[in-house]
Amino acid sequence: MEAQAGGALPGDAVRSAPVAVLIATCVSTLVVNANTSAVSILLPAISADTGTSLDVLQWAVTGYSLVGAAVIVTSGALGDVFGRRLVFLGGLALFIASCVLIALSGSGAGVIAGRAIQGAAGATILACGMSLLSVSTSGAGQVRAVTLWGGASAVGAAAGPLVGGVLVDGTGWQGLFWIDAGIALACVPITLKGVAESRDPARSRSIDFAGTLLIAAVLAPALLALSEGASWGWASAAVLGCFAVALVSAVAFVAVERRVEAPLVDLRLLKDRVLIGATVAILLSAGVINGLMYLVSLYFQNPATLGLSPFEAGLATLPATVGLIAVTPLIPRMVQRLGIGPVLAAGFAAATAGCALLVFVQGDWRYGAFVLPLVLLAAGLGLVNGPASSASTSSVSADDVGAASGISNMARYIGAAAFTAAVATVNATLGESRRSDGDGAADALAAGLSGACLLLAVASGTGMLLSVLAVRARRRRAAPGAYGAAAASHAHTVPVGRR
Repeated sequence: MEAQAGGALPGDAVRSAPVAVLIATCVSTLVVNANTSAVSILLPAISADTGTSLDVLQWAVTGYSLVGAAVIVTSGALGDVFGRRLVFLGGLALFIASCVLIALSGSGAGVIAGRAIQGAAGATILACGMSLLSVSTSGAGQVRAVTLWGGASAVGAAAGPLVGGVLVDGTGWQGLFWIDAGIALACVPITLKGVAESRDPARSRSIDFAGTLLIAAVLAPALLALSEGASWGWASAAVLGCFAVALVSAVAFVAVERRVEAPLVDLRLLKDRVLIGATVAILLSAGVINGLMYLVSLYFQNPATLGLSPFEAGLATLPATVGLIAVTPLIPRMVQRLGIGPVLAAGFAAATAGCALLVFVQGDWRYGAFVLPLVLLAAGLGLVNGPASSASTSSVSADDVGAASGISNMARYIGAAAFTAAVATVNATLGESRRSDGDGAADALAAGLSGACLLLAVASGTGMLLSVLAVRARRRRAAPGAYGAAAASHAHTVPVGRR
């Protein structure tokens, strides 16, 4: 018999997750997040092996997030209509195929294409995996399952750069993708044998494919303009044309969302002041952390600066991931005591301070000078993620929680894509300008990093100012799922019950 839609409310009878569901969903989300966080560490090795410049290879990071933003809501809707297990298995198959494509690719174009496919696969695995957990559990069992899923997500993100660095030194950059493909493949028989199919019979069978395509049509030309604007000229016909296509696509997206039966983005929810504030906070925090990790992964490995090996560079990013994980247990209690708005403001203040310290980077800085800024930034954004994710779902009615979660998850992917493209452009443009002026390689690279970190500091400072939008998400008792939501929120917004 097929399971019905929806997770149980906290007061329902306890129903723990079957072991197969826990293994399939937690292992897959760990692998997806480890793969995602490891890629920036691999880029110098991929560049050397394929002869593709790092400026071009940033699309391996940006393209992943772009596609993920377009399909994250659609994949969840497909699971509700056609079966969550079926679509989850489709995500695993797509992930395996993308890993094989990337590992066998001898060109940067193949790597970028594979990563774009991987963006769709990762979003599908995260969305449907969370749904499978929700429908198979209830009460305290659901809290335990969500917390374990969130912990696996956080561990994957933390371990990714280190594991990636080890594999680059030991097996070549292709090793990560072969291993990830093997682990994902092992999840397939577990899912087939031990996970029950489920769907939502009450949901409309309409799928907003037009909205999905239009989101991609908005993001792709806008990100292309951000990436190439410096070389094409910001007032060139190519850049203006890209922005024009993005604008027309955005207008078309709004028109479509007003008319379709089951919209990708419920525009009615965008009138909610708290949801808007929380979504902006999620977008900014995801953008800042992804942008910075992209920058420092490359900076640490450049021979002109620190010259670290891939393994050493992966190890060097651990203070950031440790800082993010360390604040996770504190988040629900801080929200209970202070309220969401002040916690968001404090988190963005710490992140702003971390970015501001890196604005003063010099070419002769050693690694020790980076530790405090990394810890400040990651811990600060860790404080932002949990409360913002909770506010985005608890500010709306119970019927709208899924739609609000979809908006937040889309914003997280958009932030990662847009900020990675922006900081890559600033970093490359300023660095090249300083080299043209006669500066040494180390000083030019430091100037590029400094300018990019100034952009990130402005973004974090903007988040601090806008946190007043979350003031209406008043102090409340943390919902039972808040601990799991806090752990998972760097990658996915977990719907939690209203209290």
